[in-house]
Amino acid sequence: MPSRSRSNIESFDEICPPASLRRELPLAPNLAQAAEGFRWTIQSVIDGADPRLLAVVGPCSIHDIRGATEFAQRLSSLAHELSDALFVVMRVYFEKPRGATGWSGLVTDPHLDGGFRVGDGLRVARKFLLHLLRMDLPAATEILEPWTLPYLGDLFSWFAIGQRASESNAHRNIASGLDMPVGFKNTPRADGVAAAIKSIRAASRPQAFLGLSDNGLPATVRTRGNDYAHLVLRGGDGPNFGRGSVAAAEKLLANAGLPARIMVDCSHANSEHDPRNQETALRDILTQIENGNTSIIGFMLESYLEWGAQNINPDPDKMEYGVSVTDPCIDWDTTERLLREAADRHAKVIN
Repeated sequence: MPSRSRSNIESFDEICPPASLRRELPLAPNLAQAAEGFRWTIQSVIDGADPRLLAVVGPCSIHDIRGATEFAQRLSSLAHELSDALFVVMRVYFEKPRGATGWSGLVTDPHLDGGFRVGDGLRVARKFLLHLLRMDLPAATEILEPWTLPYLGDLFSWFAIGQRASESNAHRNIASGLDMPVGFKNTPRADGVAAAIKSIRAASRPQAFLGLSDNGLPATVRTRGNDYAHLVLRGGDGPNFGRGSVAAAEKLLANAGLPARIMVDCSHANSEHDPRNQETALRDILTQIENGNTSIIGFMLESYLEWGAQNINPDPDKMEYGVSVTDPCIDWDTTERLLREAADRHAKVIN
């Protein structure tokens, strides 16, 4: 007789352990060195030793490798051109938190058909991230399911903890053990910034928790704490990128004994979920920096090849190329214009 605790489980579809996938798709020494260099650069930006702004830019989610590759090629070229003032990191989100139902992301549903071929998704994701490193382009993502980290974590240079997971004890623990910067987003509640700051404090300290080893076995994970956990303002009931909101966040960080290191997500509630308003948010924080603010370390933009968003179609041939399937994005022309403006304006500040 099956155990009653598993009577509602239809099946277990086993996938290879993380170590096996990493042997199948290895990180070559030169690419490992590049990834490590990207992490050190981001840490230097956060510390203020590198005067550039961190710019995390890219699609709301990755659903089409061909389109994502074209975007990455364009972004890589522009990033090198603007590298005196900006350190550009591509937003590479493979997992999507859904409030109710909807597509869960490329890792869990790579064929956009509800088939949940996770093994396929992990391979596609790892191949794409290796390709980005060969293009000399760092990658950023949001930690949603902790078990994906042993498979893909060595290829990223910056992580976000989204507003839904910002108060999760599991995500605080994981962040404490990562060897790269992690940004905690505020929740939409009135005390959302304070809640994110509590998580930053927890992530900065040593933790011990149940996790997964590279061989796919349960393990006790012991961490040293992450010195580069920081705050990401993404808006709440309304935008929180303005000078007053930033000053309030600075005060809360100081009261918690934490350095004032703030990123601004120009999308989500800060754009009031209208991609056109990302421009307003970006220009506002650039003005704050020009007026002497030293706590803002960077910004995030949701952008892709084409404007807006579309629904997933069971027939891939009927979907628009280069259009997001989750949140609406600004298009490439707007992305390039905004990044050039940010680089021009920030270059005058640091020079």
